Amino acid sequence: MNVRISVLPKTKLGRWSVGLAAAMPVLLLIGMSLTNSLYESVPAGRTILEDITLRPALALTMLAGMVSGISAFIIGLIAIIKQKERAVLVYVATSVGALLTIFLLGELIFPH
Repeated sequence: MNVRISVLPKTKLGRWSVGLAAAMPVLLLIGMSLTNSLYESVPAGRTILEDITLRPALALTMLAGMVSGISAFIIGLIAIIKQKERAVLVYVATSVGALLTIFLLGELIFPH
């Protein structure tokens, strides 16, 4: 059994997973910077829909970052399982997406 492990992904889904995982922190950092600059005096909404109407750029940027992370997890899993992708970056992207998914599930199951 000869398994070749590389750093860079070879499949299209592997490249998508890595790209989405790379976009996630960028989108989240942009969203966090908007809280202190653009929406400093605007209070947060009680729900996601209310927050989108009060602070649209902030809410949509943060949601896009979260969707990017979850998508990196799902697409990475598909690339690993179905297309036998063995690139290290795909495993890292899938792991980061899995951690974000676990965090978000924890927030939904045990809200504070």
